[in-house]
Amino acid sequence: MRRSFASFALVLALTASGAALAKTADKAPPASAPTQASAQAPAPTAPPRLVVAISVDQFSADLFARYRRYFTAGLARLQEGAVFPSGFQSHAATETCPGHSTLLTGAHPARTGIIANNWFDPAIARADKRVYCSEDERDPASTSRDPVVSAWHLKVPTLGERMKAAWPEARNVAVSAKDRAVVMMGGHAIDAGYWWKGSAFTSFAGKPLSPAAQAENAAVAKLLQAGAPAIALPTWCMAADRAVPVKTFTIGNGRFVLEPGKPDAFRVSPRIDAATGDLALKLVDEMQLGKGKAPDILSVSYSATDYVGHALGNGGAEMCVQLAELDKTIGRLLTGLDARKLDYVVVLSADHGGLDATERLNQQAYPAASRADKALNPAALGQAIAAETGVTPPAGALIYGDGAGGDYYIARNLTPEQKAKVQAALVARLRASPDVSAAYTGAEIAAQARPTASPQDWTLLERARESFDAERSGDVVAFLKRGVMAIPDPAPGYTAGHGSVWDYDRRVPMLFWRRGLPGFEQPAPVETVDIAPSLAAVLGLKVAASEFDGRCLDLDGSAGDTCQPQP
Repeated sequence: MRRSFASFALVLALTASGAALAKTADKAPPASAPTQASAQAPAPTAPPRLVVAISVDQFSADLFARYRRYFTAGLARLQEGAVFPSGFQSHAATETCPGHSTLLTGAHPARTGIIANNWFDPAIARADKRVYCSEDERDPASTSRDPVVSAWHLKVPTLGERMKAAWPEARNVAVSAKDRAVVMMGGHAIDAGYWWKGSAFTSFAGKPLSPAAQAENAAVAKLLQAGAPAIALPTWCMAADRAVPVKTFTIGNGRFVLEPGKPDAFRVSPRIDAATGDLALKLVDEMQLGKGKAPDILSVSYSATDYVGHALGNGGAEMCVQLAELDKTIGRLLTGLDARKLDYVVVLSADHGGLDATERLNQQAYPAASRADKALNPAALGQAIAAETGVTPPAGALIYGDGAGGDYYIARNLTPEQKAKVQAALVARLRASPDVSAAYTGAEIAAQARPTASPQDWTLLERARESFDAERSGDVVAFLKRGVMAIPDPAPGYTAGHGSVWDYDRRVPMLFWRRGLPGFEQPAPVETVDIAPSLAAVLGLKVAASEFDGRCLDLDGSAGDTCQPQP
């Protein structure tokens, strides 16, 4: 039996609850003893009035699996719904901007055009040749380091844009610590969008801060001025509490003490997530989300897991504390929505996963954990290839890129013969490196058919194809081997990362919750591009199947049933 979006929305509505509220975050039991509040109430007769789309930046399926049994608040409640522990960011470029671009568009980066956080255009009139994913470089005030924030590069509409097209009264609101998360989840038509910059939340150029944003900034400023003590270590985090030396500094046993006047310490801590969630609730009140003539969407991207993961790795006490606090933060958001008596559906996922710090992995006998050879950096490769081939550009660098591995771009001010010579030398050098698993030319990737099998079975070339855009991708793309960290030289604040083609970066959880939604868990692989068509079905929003790369998931758990988009 196959169901349309509209009939699926009716099935979900008939199973949803409209009366009882979930328990508060402070009183919620452990995930091992779920409340099942969502399955005990009378059913509403209409789709939800508010979609809440949550992204937890760098929240890998591995982290979810490691800590899920300890959650007692928001992340416990979400486990009472439809749980997909193996959601794939199935493409190759597992970074913040590409990952967020998949969540509410239903499209892979090959279709969204968001192939990386940064790409390079050797012909652009900038010294660094770098283009930031969420900027409008047509504006002379924009630079890759201080962009004029815009959705200019996003080639497809988001769910919020589709909702506004169908229902002009719908509101599309997004908030995060990162501008690229706001832009990629909200899209081109955002009614309110806020992100953190420096020491306060800001918005798009020329758009004044609303009273809600001003109030949150005032509260944060007060906290920054006063500082805050260490965050207590939960008992279940003690096993992770161990100092690990990395060069001249240590990681693994931090507690997030906030010294007065240290906004960066505030950002790299659970406190930035708390402020993001507080602002989200303030915007719900200010804009009366979920109470209008049409359904609204609120996108909330929590960024601290990524900031903590980069600075301190994901295997120490710091990440354990971060996730314990995130659980409470999400709980406050959900109970806040309950208190406002809103009928809402929630999805939680992530833009990518992450790999722990090499030094801690080495202590744990992780196979072949190492840091990438500095010879793979674009500048070093350019120098070596210039010496090998005798080709040097009349101005600028020979090779551009964003670090070891990923997309490499060859200077445009070469003759075709020179470019071909440099490209051949670059591919040969990359393939010969003991740190590189594969290297492809842009032409080889473009010739690859788009994959149709399960994402866990895709070849490396197929993963590359789903991140490839002929206008923006590199002349050569290289993938580091499993366990090789693309940070050759760690420093305080930047010791671990993500961005690889391996499953520790590709696999993320996908959780759906609504009052009345029967709880079930489906371990088979799904994709983050399945989120948008699934939510469209919940809303009864008709979208042609060809508009999505993903498929609609049956969130009521009916065995053998698959919802189908309208033709």
